[in-house]
Amino acid sequence: MQLQFRSWVLAALTLLVVFLIFADISEIEEEIGNSGGRGTIRSAVNSLYSKSNRAEVVINGSSSPAVVDRSNESIKHNIQPASAKWRHNQTLSLRIRKQILKFLDAEKDISVLKGTLKPGDIIHYIFDRDSTMNVSQNLYELLPRTSPLKNKHFRTCAIVGNSGVLLNSGCGREIDTHSFVIRCNLAPVQEYARDVGLKTDLVTMNPSVIQRAFEDLVNATWREKLLQRLHSLNGSILWIPAFMARGGKERVEWVHELILKHRVDVRTAYPSLRLLHAVRGYWLTNKVHIKRPTTGLLMYTLATRFCNQIYLYGFWPFPLDQNQNPVKYHYYDSLKYGYTSQASPHTMPLEFKALKSLHEQGALKLTVGQCDGAT
Repeated sequence: MQLQFRSWVLAALTLLVVFLIFADISEIEEEIGNSGGRGTIRSAVNSLYSKSNRAEVVINGSSSPAVVDRSNESIKHNIQPASAKWRHNQTLSLRIRKQILKFLDAEKDISVLKGTLKPGDIIHYIFDRDSTMNVSQNLYELLPRTSPLKNKHFRTCAIVGNSGVLLNSGCGREIDTHSFVIRCNLAPVQEYARDVGLKTDLVTMNPSVIQRAFEDLVNATWREKLLQRLHSLNGSILWIPAFMARGGKERVEWVHELILKHRVDVRTAYPSLRLLHAVRGYWLTNKVHIKRPTTGLLMYTLATRFCNQIYLYGFWPFPLDQNQNPVKYHYYDSLKYGYTSQASPHTMPLEFKALKSLHEQGALKLTVGQCDGAT
């Protein structure tokens, strides 16, 4: 009788262990979207037992591929050094491209085309729907007839942010080797070439840059500085978000006048009216709870459409680097960090967490220190 009781207890304990194992597996499957694992079980288990102190993007074949923990606890920002082996995950990159295409198509959304607008048309600003602008003759003349990225595909693309972490990185030569180089907000390159490179295929220009970097063109000296910067683009795409918010129309017109008057060799592009909300929608759907995507995140999202491999430089939204040394907000000025303000339209640290996780999974390469071969 006693032996029979012990057997019964042993059987009950065995059933309990089996139940607990399957309970954990069930939760793991939920974590990875019931995609069948494919080598991700170990990372899913790690995620399962450390959700309270990690921010992780998990990509799978489900309709919501990216999941980011919104924990407010501090995270470690360390990225493997450039010498550490990073491998591109082609399968994952293609999966991300497919998911983003459900929200936007970079080939079409990168610019409004001439056939869709005419002079005098009224446009409601994206962030100020009660305010409007009229399409000027100059804007109409500079609208592209076809997408500047129509049928374009590149083996590698570099997206160069403007963080001071680029200083002394020696990344310039590496950046210039990429097939297509994207830069942000007309950042200067000539005097920082060793760290940021010179090659430019697409550069963005928020209207506010004219105020911050070119003193609102108050005199001929500043107009000449802007003109020289535009000339240096040498046929590159100049991407101007002209329809975002009121207050920038006059500055955009100043740039248009310079381009037309001096026949500057640039290919202007103006993001579609749906682009920003489509990009935000993609990241929100994947639980990256951004308020408004930064230019860098916009460029990465677009680049997934036409780049096989994507390399990010100068993305570092923190006042100290990995070695706890001070980092300038921009590599070219002395601005201080203000991203913690609740009034800021951006959530850069949260974006960085998502990009860092994608780096760790091989979807993109994020360089935040010195580049290989830097001396």
